[in-house]
Amino acid sequence: MSYIEDMEAGEDPTGLVRIHKPEDFEGMRKAGQVSARALDMLASEVKPGVTTQRIDDLVYEFTMDNDALPATVFYKGYSKTCCTSINHVVCHGIPGDRVLKDGDILNIDVTSIVDGWHGDTSRMYWAGEPKVKARRLTDVTFECLWKGIEVIKPGATTGDIGAAIQAHAESQRCSVVKDFCGHGLGRVFHEPPNILHYGRAGDGTVLREGMFFTVEPMINLGKWQVKLLNDGWTAVTKDKSLSAQFEHSLGVTADGVEVFTKSPAGLDRPPYSS
Repeated sequence: MSYIEDMEAGEDPTGLVRIHKPEDFEGMRKAGQVSARALDMLASEVKPGVTTQRIDDLVYEFTMDNDALPATVFYKGYSKTCCTSINHVVCHGIPGDRVLKDGDILNIDVTSIVDGWHGDTSRMYWAGEPKVKARRLTDVTFECLWKGIEVIKPGATTGDIGAAIQAHAESQRCSVVKDFCGHGLGRVFHEPPNILHYGRAGDGTVLREGMFFTVEPMINLGKWQVKLLNDGWTAVTKDKSLSAQFEHSLGVTADGVEVFTKSPAGLDRPPYSS
């Protein structure tokens, strides 16, 4: 994998990993915190009886009120501000008239654009009281996210991230979805490198200071295989087992990693009190 640092006008960065400047970190902090605060706002709103469209409306209002733009509106034909993935939906669930029921678990994925920078993050929520296995899956997925983040530093590889996530998930008798991955971001929503959530330590792209990307493992209680529904977006587990996901945007620093999308209110995983 090749890298690009100071892109010249008209230069095509396709296939290259972008290395950002120190001053770019502040732009990512601002974007990341708008998205994180949007998810904080939802902590008291996700409950039985609420529709996923109501959640989307709240995120849209919050985004616009904070001088940001929702990155997903009109992105490749998508029309909503966030994704709401319930129970066996792995990712990219489309908000609509679905009413949350007691015991539902769901991932809400938000990306805000602030001054051209993208803050991409997702978090799990519980509507009412989930079953024990749903609570356990949520906890394991959160732990997988941080197992991956903790190995990030210059000189490590993307394979180190995936290996750490996969080892923990499988030690807890869960599986890692292989069809979707994390991605580079910054002023571009999706760009290299791909961040697989499985693999072998030492494989993949070597991490360098100034790289920005997401880590966003999708973990299933059952098998890892998924299928795409006819809407072209919604991915679900083939065996209808529960799925969970957490996501952070982050930057590689001189000696480790900075997480741009941590909750300023400390609401990083359920149960939330707000």
